[in-house]
Formats: sequence, C-alpha cells, structure tokens
Amino acid sequence: MNDPASPVGAFTDLVLEVFRLNGALIAAGDALTRDLGLTSARWQVLGAVALAGRPLTVAGVARGMGLTRQAVRRVVADLGAAGLVASAPNPDHRRADLVVLTPAGREAYAAASARQAAWAGRIGRECGPCDFAGTAALLRRLRAALERDEDAGVPEEP
Repeated sequence: MNDPASPVGAFTDLVLEVFRLNGALIAAGDALTRDLGLTSARWQVLGAVALAGRPLTVAGVARGMGLTRQAVRRVVADLGAAGLVASAPNPDHRRADLVVLTPAGREAYAAASARQAAWAGRIGRECGPCDFAGTAALLRRLRAALERDEDAGVPEEP
C-alpha cells in the first residue's frame, strides 16, 4: 500500500480519484442528455466541433480530445445516423472529410449546454472558483508531464 504522505502515494491517490471522477462525470453527462439522444461521448464530440468554431476532421476531433481516431470515427458515425452531424468535403485533404454540425446537432448541443450550465451551478456550489482554477491548473501540468514522458509504460528498476 502506498503511503498517501509520499509523492508516489499522493499521486496514486489522485489518479484513482480522477478515474472515479471520470466515471461519475460520464454517468452525469449521460443522465443530463439521455432524452436529447446523446451520450457523454456524443455530447463530447458535438462540443469539440461546436467549440472549435469550424468544421474538424475526425483526426482533429480526436487530437483535441485526447482520444483515438477509431473511437471518434465510431461516435461520428452514430451522430451522423442520428442526423446531428454531416460530412463535408475537405479542401485540404481529399480523403479526410470534415465533420460539421447540422441544425439538429446545433440545437442538441445548445440544449445540452444549457442543462450543463444549470448542473454546473448546482455542483459548483461545493467548491469555490479558486479551487476549480487551481485544480484545473494542476491537471493541465500533470497532463503535460504525461505527454512529455517518453518512458511511459517502461518499468523503473527498483
């Protein structure tokens, strides 16, 4: 068992809590948007395109979200079948179509965003803006360190 007072133990405790938080966020997102025909994954992809302010390729969505192209491609196919996104020709790349929101996709994203704002207001009362800002900054630093770690998955010698 790791000592929570040590850097290894504290980091491990944080990682486990982030995993739990991720599961809770996915469940909450699914509940918030279920009747809109969205899942957390669909909402996330719609949001990536909506917030980009321009059409993106599947690879562009995947890069921005830290997901695989295959996972995003599957979600984009689901969104397309639901009429929430469409493909558009990409003038920069013949084989990589652009993902664009349809009017129904913009409407679903706007409805989900309005619900998220109310939900965030309720949940956000538990902590102050400074707590959130500091935590987000820490998470960004940790993500950057993980992205720079060329030895990820290589066990260290004891």
